[in-house]
Amino acid sequence: MTRSRSLLDWRLRFAVLSLIWGFSFLLIKVGTEGYAPFQVTLGRLLFGTAVLAVVMAMRRDRLPRGARTWGHLTVAALLLNALPFSLFAYAELTIPSTLAGICNATSPLWGMALSLVALSEDRPTRMRLAGLGVGFLGVLTVLGAWQGFTGMDARGTGMALLASLCYPVGWIYVRRTLAGSDSSHLSLTGAQLLLATLQLAVVTPLFTTAPDAFPLLPLLAVAALGALGTGVAVLLQYGLVAEVGPTTAQMVTYFIPVIATAAGVTLLGESLTWSTPVGAAIVLAGAALTQLRPRERAPIPVGLDSPVRAPANTGAGGGRP
Repeated sequence: MTRSRSLLDWRLRFAVLSLIWGFSFLLIKVGTEGYAPFQVTLGRLLFGTAVLAVVMAMRRDRLPRGARTWGHLTVAALLLNALPFSLFAYAELTIPSTLAGICNATSPLWGMALSLVALSEDRPTRMRLAGLGVGFLGVLTVLGAWQGFTGMDARGTGMALLASLCYPVGWIYVRRTLAGSDSSHLSLTGAQLLLATLQLAVVTPLFTTAPDAFPLLPLLAVAALGALGTGVAVLLQYGLVAEVGPTTAQMVTYFIPVIATAAGVTLLGESLTWSTPVGAAIVLAGAALTQLRPRERAPIPVGLDSPVRAPANTGAGGGRP
């Protein structure tokens, strides 16, 4: 009975996490209707950092120490939060939230491509290379390559794809520099979000002007995006990683574009052609193939595949949103 309730519990949290990250792209779109992209990102980080600060205070968890750790976290904050969050916000000025959600699903494909040269423990196999090819074929299908990419906003789509590339670059950096840290994952993530917030606090005034008004609906969207999509989602993911392992927890990636598409079409009235869902399905199939591992592998060094990877997925992201 206890085991049954435990399984139900993590499945419910998995579903909630999928919904939160899936709706993040809709929230970004609504937020940018009232505020500049950098302002949306700054607000998102402020609310997300506030949630983690409260949880850290309740658990009496302290921020990490050491200049070297903070230096690595500064880079991680840029690659995993400040840069991809901003790129998605700018991208959704010109592309629908459905397309942004699908571009986000290419993150495992970028990760696979990078891991072939950046991580020695990720050796290429025929199946994984096939998955890489299938995945990018799906991207071309989504973008309508056979029509010469007609009607596609190249700049916005390029920003969304670049945002999805930021996540595996950041994951690789974190795994190489912070995997052996003595600080808790919550502490590292809280510091990372704090640094990302400071980065946006410096950049935002340089490129935007203070809003004359504060539209309520976009403001609520930004608050939900930060508190839920960046704060609560991180806590949910850590719980899932601890309970069912990183492999199962990362399966949330495959539900995000489905939910993002459904939300965009249903609630925002975004158009949907046949190539979008078909291409998205091909992308997800390719991404799934890239995650397959050979049955016989040498033991992974302690800390290399630890949940420290989870801080990378703190938004309309993960990657994640």
